[in-house]
Amino acid sequence: MTTRPEPSLAQRKRQLVADELTGAALKLLARKGFDAVTVDEIVATAGVSKRTFFRYFASKEDVVVQFLADMGADMRAELAGRPSPESLSAALRHTVLVSVNACAGHSEQALRVVQLILGTPALRARFLERQAQWRDELAAEVAERLGLAPADLYPQLAAGVALTAFDTVLQRWSDSDGAEDAGALTERAFAIIAPALDADA
Repeated sequence: MTTRPEPSLAQRKRQLVADELTGAALKLLARKGFDAVTVDEIVATAGVSKRTFFRYFASKEDVVVQFLADMGADMRAELAGRPSPESLSAALRHTVLVSVNACAGHSEQALRVVQLILGTPALRARFLERQAQWRDELAAEVAERLGLAPADLYPQLAAGVALTAFDTVLQRWSDSDGAEDAGALTERAFAIIAPALDADA
């Protein structure tokens, strides 16, 4: 597996500003709701100018979606790192569990952000748009794992089913206000879909 090159000082500085803006926005949005927060409030909280904000993000939607930005690449990397003798359902379960834990395993703020994304139509649309990209990335990795072409039906369906499980688990966890265990929900979801995932693998 290839390792990512070390970021330059300029890249690290840029990432720091982006993280500061994202953190400020998420705190405000989780507390007040998407429609109630303005870009002016976000930049005031982050201590940067509006111009700086728009160098990093095109809109309020983008700053929230940044919360999910690397998840697709992380999913693909996780799947690529799973042992080859492992069943596809087990490999995809571990892959999805890492991302579920990234969303559900940290803090009250993470719960509020997930609820914000799932409960705001504009953000939900962006989230589903991201998942379509992740499906293609996961399908390519499934195909490589099984020696198939990425455009074959099976890798596309397997990736789509895994992401449907991910989405369903997040929705159930969000709806329960964090009371249900997201990891246990993931295990249950994959127990249901494992026979279909492994049937043709």
